[in-house]
Amino acid sequence: MRLILQKVTEASVSVDGEIVGQIDAGYLLFLGILHGDTAAQAELIAEKIVKTRLFDSADGKINDQSILDTGGSILVVSQFTLAGRLEKGNRPDYSQAESPDAAKVLYEYFIRKLEQLGVAKVESGEFGAYMDVTLKNDGPVTLILER
Repeated sequence: MRLILQKVTEASVSVDGEIVGQIDAGYLLFLGILHGDTAAQAELIAEKIVKTRLFDSADGKINDQSILDTGGSILVVSQFTLAGRLEKGNRPDYSQAESPDAAKVLYEYFIRKLEQLGVAKVESGEFGAYMDVTLKNDGPVTLILER
C-alpha cells in the first residue's frame, strides 16, 4: 500500500461536477492498493494515520496532537496511479496495481477501519471514477507512507 497524507484546512472531491466527499480541517489521503496488499496492512496504516501527531496543541506545542485529539476529519481518495513506475521508458507502468475488484474491497475496508478507530468524520471519493480533487494544504504538510 502506498499512501500520501496531506494535512488540509479543507478538501473536497467531485465526480461529474458533483461533490461526493468534503471535509474541513484534517487529512486528505490518497490511497494506492498494490498487488498482494492485505487487510492487515490496511489496519496498520489506518492505526498509524490516527496516531500520527501533526497538529499543534492549544498552548502552541508543535506536532503534539493526533487527528483523534483534534476531532478532525479525513477524506480518502483511491489513486491507482500511486502504483505507477517510471524506471523504463516514458509511459508509466501500473502492473503493480491490484485488480480493481480486490482493491475496492481493501479501499472500503480501510475507510471502515478509520471510522472504527474513532475518526470524527470520514468521507471518500468514488472508487474507480474520474475525480476532481480540491484542497488547501496546511503547512504545507505532505507525508508518504508505504507498508
